[in-house]
Amino acid sequence: MYFVTAPFFLRWYYPKVTFNKSRKEQKVYLTFDDGPIPEVTPFILDTLAEHKIKATFFCVGDNIKKNPAIFERILAEGHQVGNHTYNHLRGWDTEDDIYLDNIAKCQQLTGTALFRPPYARAKKSQLKMLHKTYEVVFWDVLSGDFDEYISPEKCYQNVIRHVKNGSVIVFHDNIKAMPRVSYALPKVITYLKQKGYDFGAL
Repeated sequence: MYFVTAPFFLRWYYPKVTFNKSRKEQKVYLTFDDGPIPEVTPFILDTLAEHKIKATFFCVGDNIKKNPAIFERILAEGHQVGNHTYNHLRGWDTEDDIYLDNIAKCQQLTGTALFRPPYARAKKSQLKMLHKTYEVVFWDVLSGDFDEYISPEKCYQNVIRHVKNGSVIVFHDNIKAMPRVSYALPKVITYLKQKGYDFGAL
């Protein structure tokens, strides 16, 4: 089960986490989790370049290590990067010291001030430490592109029905998401541009 929009109780439970940016500006923030990988990330970068948009990639350290040229392309094209742990760990299921060490290992590659916990699952004890170093970013709109039981069109509708000023939108650059992100991302960008939205990196 997952929520397309961040529910009140999640915001209450994680009061210091960033779920969205300013509602005063007609601006949205595209984010991509889990890459970089050769099967998906170049397509996303090509799409962003075509539309002259900057975005934020929450990268898994192991994928950076395996695909350094794609990671360098993300940086070279002016996108922001965030830390998504080295091994895509679920914080709720991981001892604090192991989790924080894994993040530190990824940080050696990313050197970023942004962190997003995989699965949006992190213990308060972990976040207490992370808030000292990072802006911890969740999401405002979850596309659901990772869900193999929804159609590409449903993925697109998830975004356009819930987007607001300042929304932080989550897509994924992983293989499971490819059928949906390849369909939905270009359509989302076109729709939001037609509605007058600007795009920014976090």
